[in-house]
Amino acid sequence: MPIAPPEVQITDQWRVSCDGGEGALGHPRVWLSVDRDDGFVECGYCDKLIVHEDFKDAVFKKLGLSD
Repeated sequence: MPIAPPEVQITDQWRVSCDGGEGALGHPRVWLSVDRDDGFVECGYCDKLIVHEDFKDAVFKKLGLSD
């Protein structure tokens, strides 16, 4: 069983940024490209899962997540 990501973000963009949140708990801002076949990307720093809105249902089902 996969481990749930610490945070999930739904987006309508194919190119997104992640900085881990505000303040001292964040990380350097990185730009990520959502995979156009799988519909999601994970941040290598904070493991945030970023899902394109067109793939939300499929990704949530595949990873066993709920809304």
